Amino acid sequence: MAIDNKALQTGLGTAGSGAPTAHEIFTQINNAKDKPAKIAVLKKYDNKPMRQLLKAAFDPKIKFDLPEGNPPYIKNEAPVGTEHSSLAQEARKLYHFIVGGNNQITKLKKETMFIQMLEGLHQDDAEVLMAIKNKNLNTIYKGLTAQMVKETFGWNDDFVRIA
Repeated sequence: MAIDNKALQTGLGTAGSGAPTAHEIFTQINNAKDKPAKIAVLKKYDNKPMRQLLKAAFDPKIKFDLPEGNPPYIKNEAPVGTEHSSLAQEARKLYHFIVGGNNQITKLKKETMFIQMLEGLHQDDAEVLMAIKNKNLNTIYKGLTAQMVKETFGWNDDFVRIA
């Protein structure tokens, strides 16, 4: 299997790209023994898409313009190593689903786009995306908290880098 060098450079990949998926990174954080080890994992995979995902997950000012709970969707059960979209690729599209992010599309279109995004992701990363939307990522991955994320990236309570 060829390793996707671009994915490795971004630090967040699709299943089988050679770079770990968001679920795999968050599982490493979950399994790390202590806070310094958890921070080290997050720093190892620090990149713009990862920061976008974590900001969306933990910034209380970011509200998703989607119905509560998990939408009905067909899980992508393709085996690991086959083509899926990645959360690294999809992170830049999250603004469509944020209150005030894209007021040019209808709620129905947003919901449809979100379901299509979930169906294109590996099923583990689809679960991550739903946890981000539902603001409960920290209940799935032990130790992945807003406070730990802010400390890792030098963010203040507004989830902005301290100058």
